[in-house]
Amino acid sequence: MATYSMNIAGLQRELPICKITDDLYIGAFICFGDAELTVACARELLKLVPEGSYDYLFTAEAKSIPIIHEMARQSGAEKYFIARKGAKAYMPDPLWVEDESITTAGKQKLFLGRDDADLIRGKRILVVDDVISTGGSLLAMEALINAAGGVVVDRLAVLAEGDAKDRDDIIYLEHLPLFNADGSEKE
Repeated sequence: MATYSMNIAGLQRELPICKITDDLYIGAFICFGDAELTVACARELLKLVPEGSYDYLFTAEAKSIPIIHEMARQSGAEKYFIARKGAKAYMPDPLWVEDESITTAGKQKLFLGRDDADLIRGKRILVVDDVISTGGSLLAMEALINAAGGVVVDRLAVLAEGDAKDRDDIIYLEHLPLFNADGSEKE
């Protein structure tokens, strides 16, 4: 399998190049199981936002969970929120929005229990994602936060993929290009 070599948070990693469509391939950034990378990404992301500029961290299930957990641990946060991809029995009267992501076929829903929504109401929320590409997941998370009455103060990602690097509404550590079928970078 072809890979893309990149430095992320001071660590060198080989990202597998994976097919999304016949004309679109991505470098798969997976921090699951890579404790060293998770700790380094969390540390570097926290440096990008002023201390005290947010009340809670928020992400969507699943790949960003280790990163947000480590960010909470390093910053001393006692609580963070995760939008779930399915309603759970323990979620009272859940709020939900639709999400469309480049790496997930079709539409999916993101859910947040009313109890968590009540804690978010009126609070400053820092949205965290592993990779921002089309921005579909980011929009869904923001819609869920808005529905809960929270205020998004910033959007952080480890990587900005493709044209996301040109967005002025996100903060990220590194740019990840998109790829052609032959492994060359898309222009």
